[in-house]
Amino acid sequence: MDMLTILLEFVVCAAVIVVAGTVLTKCADTIAELTKLGRLLVGSVLLAGATSLPELTVDISAIRLGAPDLAIGDLLGSCLFNLLILAVLDLTHHAKGYMLSRRAAGHALSGSMSVALTALVGLSLLTGPMIGNVTLLGISPALLLVAAAYMGGVRIVYYDQQAAVAEAAVAVNEAHEPPKSLSKAVLWFVVAAAAILVVGPFMAHSAEQFANATGLGRTFVGTTLVALSTSLPEFVASLAAIRMKAFDLAIGNVFGSNSFNMLLMVPLDVVHPGALMASVAAGHGITCLAAILAAQTAIMGQLYHVEGRRKFIEPDAWLVIAIVVGGLILVYYTQ
Repeated sequence: MDMLTILLEFVVCAAVIVVAGTVLTKCADTIAELTKLGRLLVGSVLLAGATSLPELTVDISAIRLGAPDLAIGDLLGSCLFNLLILAVLDLTHHAKGYMLSRRAAGHALSGSMSVALTALVGLSLLTGPMIGNVTLLGISPALLLVAAAYMGGVRIVYYDQQAAVAEAAVAVNEAHEPPKSLSKAVLWFVVAAAAILVVGPFMAHSAEQFANATGLGRTFVGTTLVALSTSLPEFVASLAAIRMKAFDLAIGNVFGSNSFNMLLMVPLDVVHPGALMASVAAGHGITCLAAILAAQTAIMGQLYHVEGRRKFIEPDAWLVIAIVVGGLILVYYTQ
């Protein structure tokens, strides 16, 4: 496949994802409003799950092709790019007091959940070679803990959001014209998610083809180019949410997608012959640590309150960007 064809495939897939991601966000906002679940919960679970679909299909294909490092690199790299998206959106949005959101404590809870899950995955990377091929129902013990922690974390976020909704009505953006019914919103949400599910693997494939021509390693390629491709739905959805002033939806999508990416390690382990974490490079631990540091910095940016924020001075967004870039550089030089 020549370079022009690869580039054309990438651009067409990106265009489809831009449209689908915008529809996803509008429908998710309507679902949050009509069901009274709240934007934070819908963004953290429903929207995050839909925008993470490309990772699932791409990484299962990578596992079946015998490239587990590409799959793990994609999931962990996507976490870094999602946080980079959050930092860039924060720099371009003039907020007062908190990083993008007015409900800092709720997002700190969702962000802490993503940090805990990433730490468990990092632990599984460290212990994988020692445990070997020990599995339960085809799943590594540490990844079973990830699945249990995800379910518990979602339950906590749900009850926290319900308490917040009970105290005050969810804000409605009058300029936004959502679908008139819940059933229509759900239908278009499913259609948009299906479009992303179908197009995502083609986009990642074009990125991989481009990367192969450069001769870069699978760990670095998965963590950068493939991860960047599969993170495009999160970027489009979060950008659309910011434009709708649905900040809770945007941040919930980022932190929720990072948590969901860690959960996706479980089906990948089922597909992989033997224990997945015993078969991948230890260098992924660097990406884990970078994702934890960047997420924790973003959480601090959520909780840090000042009367006015000064662009180029407040440390949260710029520090997140520095951590992400530094982590990618370390992955490149240590692979």
